[in-house]
Amino acid sequence: MYLPQEIIRKKRDGAPLSRAEIDFFVQGLSDDSISEGQIAALAMAIYFQGMSPDEAIDLTMAMRDSGTVLEWADQELDGPVVDKHSTGGVGDLVSLVLAPMIAACGGYVPMISGRGLGHTGGTLDKLDAIPGYDTSPDISRFRQVVKEVGVAIIGQTGELAPADRRLYAIRDVTATVESIPLITASILAKKLAAGLDGLVMDVKTGNGAFMANQAEAGQLARSIVSVANGAGCRTSAILTRMDQVLAASAGTGLEVREAVRYLRGADRNSRLHQVNMALATELLVLAGIAVDAGKGREKLEAVLDSGRAAELFAQMVAALGGPSDFIERIESYLEPTEIIRPVYSPMAGVVQAMDTRALGMVVVAMGGGRCSASAALDYGVGLSEMISLGEQADAHRPLALVHARSEQQFLEAEQAIRRAMVIGSAAPLQQPQLVERICLEDAC
Repeated sequence: MYLPQEIIRKKRDGAPLSRAEIDFFVQGLSDDSISEGQIAALAMAIYFQGMSPDEAIDLTMAMRDSGTVLEWADQELDGPVVDKHSTGGVGDLVSLVLAPMIAACGGYVPMISGRGLGHTGGTLDKLDAIPGYDTSPDISRFRQVVKEVGVAIIGQTGELAPADRRLYAIRDVTATVESIPLITASILAKKLAAGLDGLVMDVKTGNGAFMANQAEAGQLARSIVSVANGAGCRTSAILTRMDQVLAASAGTGLEVREAVRYLRGADRNSRLHQVNMALATELLVLAGIAVDAGKGREKLEAVLDSGRAAELFAQMVAALGGPSDFIERIESYLEPTEIIRPVYSPMAGVVQAMDTRALGMVVVAMGGGRCSASAALDYGVGLSEMISLGEQADAHRPLALVHARSEQQFLEAEQAIRRAMVIGSAAPLQQPQLVERICLEDAC
């Protein structure tokens, strides 16, 4: 029998917690036998004292085991069960295109995704832009779609890692969100509950990232790779740059439209393509679907060129309640806005820098993101045809197209976009989109 206050005292004083003590506390999270004050106190103690690798693994496993852990052996799948996760950014629609591509290459992708947080867009919010798409099916339907289609992207159900939901809600209001061990456990508890064989992490760094500082982003990536592998799931990470909007659009419905155009070959933004191919290739090699990066890239290009990846995206949408002809008639299903108008720079010049976070907040302010937890989203608003760093802005090339509901909304977005851009005469120093690959030493 353990006393919560003694576990808090132990961690407060910098001593490591045992697996039994961590299990006790996580059980209290799940059954409400430990108070919010005690949970907040332990979270703050962890924030200041940190956790050893073994403690972080134990916390992750305990939170994973607080609910249902999916097993796939009875499904007799003929490929590995794998997933990808991003720490979030602006215009980051990689999950929408990577997941069906991996499935088309022979993997099975039970992707548990989240909603938008702050200035970052959420994959589930984007899928909610598709009429009828069910982002919260029961577990049996989820498993069936994964087996039959090869991919299903849904939200965290009440059965998966329930301890994480309570802990995260308390962290969010006690200034302990930024703790590396707690972030690691929160991400991995949900992912490992999906019964994965392999995972690739996209950890963002830059002014549009959750962790803007590259050193801190690298620390988080190394923590996730270490803990996930220690928990038995082969995992690697790629640090990617988020100093500009990743794709050409930002906004739920607009990003879905761009994802479909990407999969069908109508338009592939170069930054998006580079990041997507790097993550997808890493996952194919990690899962043993490809023997090396070159072969992995060949497989990915083949499923794009053949249309197989687009076909599986369409099948996933239909299987989860969306229209069966969604990708063929996408414009009839995604609601347009009353105003679609370009924003031009007040002076001609080269885009030297952009405040990516501010651009994300433009979308939030228009109703494309949440200002409160209960807020309803507008799936039509957002930005498209975004300009890139180093590109010339002038009377012929706008900074972006704004999709707005009213003249006032457009004018406010126009001013915010202009403020977010730095225009000058010299091109900026080109920074690599892919910053660093992080994996276990024996796997690199």
